[in-house]
Amino acid sequence: MESILPSLSKPRELTDKQQLFLDSLVETQGDPKKAADIAGYTGHYQVSKALKNEVLELTKDVLAHNAPKAAFKLLEIMESDRPIPQANNKIVAAQSVLDRVGVSKTEKLDVNHQVSAGIFLMPDKKPIEAEAEDVEYDET
Repeated sequence: MESILPSLSKPRELTDKQQLFLDSLVETQGDPKKAADIAGYTGHYQVSKALKNEVLELTKDVLAHNAPKAAFKLLEIMESDRPIPQANNKIVAAQSVLDRVGVSKTEKLDVNHQVSAGIFLMPDKKPIEAEAEDVEYDET
């Protein structure tokens, strides 16, 4: 389904080789060196730099795709009656994925301010120009 809001920038047209690099980046689980080799590039640094925005979007997509897995891992650890090896590390990793895709706990701050005195209103100030007219200068 297409977004109702207009896109601020149109995605740029990628060459077949660039698209193959991005696809291979997913297949190689994020290894840019292997992805560059598969796509036919001699080095990975230049192509990664040239496709930085697309790589970042791809990264967001991968995290969003794995967010449900992170949520279920948290529930599995929470509901387990048996010891889970490295449970704390798994919890931190799952929470980190969820935070990065925008599913995080909400913190609320309740601010109450008690005022014991009323409001004090100051009179209007005189315009600066009116004050300057009343002053005489000695130019000697």
